[in-house]
Amino acid sequence: MQGGWVYILTNRPNGTLYVGVTSDLVRRIWEHREGVADGFTKRHGLKRLVHVERYEDIRLAIQREKNLKHWPRAWKVRIILDANPNWDDLYDVLA
Repeated sequence: MQGGWVYILTNRPNGTLYVGVTSDLVRRIWEHREGVADGFTKRHGLKRLVHVERYEDIRLAIQREKNLKHWPRAWKVRIILDANPNWDDLYDVLA
């Protein structure tokens, strides 16, 4: 079973949040940044990667994404602030 990533994108510190899941983090974030796919992230200009979680099993990543999507916004902001208090763009570290 392949692994997966859960990630959170935003357009600015304390901006709109998007929770996603992928098996190829660098490719997926590049797609968001380039506006390859129409949808929520493109409409809202969500290009800043502010939170990442790695899972050895993609099924666990998918379940975590579903859980996070149902969390209140304040909880999502808290996990971002705990690991990334300046809301730095983590994509620069990946690419």
